[in-house]
Amino acid sequence: MKFWSWQVGLGIGLLAASALVYVLHFVMFRDAHHIFIYLVGDIAFVFIEILLVAMIFHRVLEVREKRARLHKLNMIIGSFFSNCGTDLLARFVAFDGQAEAARQRFKIDADWDSARFVKALRAVRDQSCQLDVRRGDVQELKDFLAAKREQLLRILENPNMLEHATFSELMWAILHLEEELSHRSDLRHFSDLDAQHLAGDLERAYLRLRREWLAYLLHLQQDYPYLFSLARRRNPFDPEARVAL
Repeated sequence: MKFWSWQVGLGIGLLAASALVYVLHFVMFRDAHHIFIYLVGDIAFVFIEILLVAMIFHRVLEVREKRARLHKLNMIIGSFFSNCGTDLLARFVAFDGQAEAARQRFKIDADWDSARFVKALRAVRDQSCQLDVRRGDVQELKDFLAAKREQLLRILENPNMLEHATFSELMWAILHLEEELSHRSDLRHFSDLDAQHLAGDLERAYLRLRREWLAYLLHLQQDYPYLFSLARRRNPFDPEARVAL
């Protein structure tokens, strides 16, 4: 209420000041015709000013702000993959019954261009996987996720995540998997039903993670070739990948 009262008071004051200046102009020059010519002209230009400021300039500023937010978001995503995501993806691959096919599909080399990444991203949306919790080391995965939990929560709490719904879904999927594993004391023996349930949680996180990993590499390939080179040499799908050249 105080905010609107202040605005109303300011508006009335500005209108009164404008009327006072017009009266002063008339008293000094006695030319009402001249006053109304410029008054109508100024009012007509208001609509053009609204078009320029409210629609065009505002849109330009929105685009610039969105680019700045996306740049910050890409920095957060880059930090995630550098410190957690790439290693986590390698652990997920160990549970994949189609790991060999995935290794061939995602064997990224220096010849991959933007078109190749876009094609891979389209294909990965329709690809399925066969994960089995008995294939890999679930206890090691549990310990890894527990150690990264605080980092994952900080990423999810970042307001910039609102700009990237699919990455937020990935964080939720990983945190859900971590919570499921944290409530199990015996990770050596699973009932068939429990193994199926955990395989579904693994698959949800795995499919989202590899899709975001491809999108992240596409971003690096386009904007940061030197970072792309390192990420390619850390390829979690390639057992022969080495950082050292």
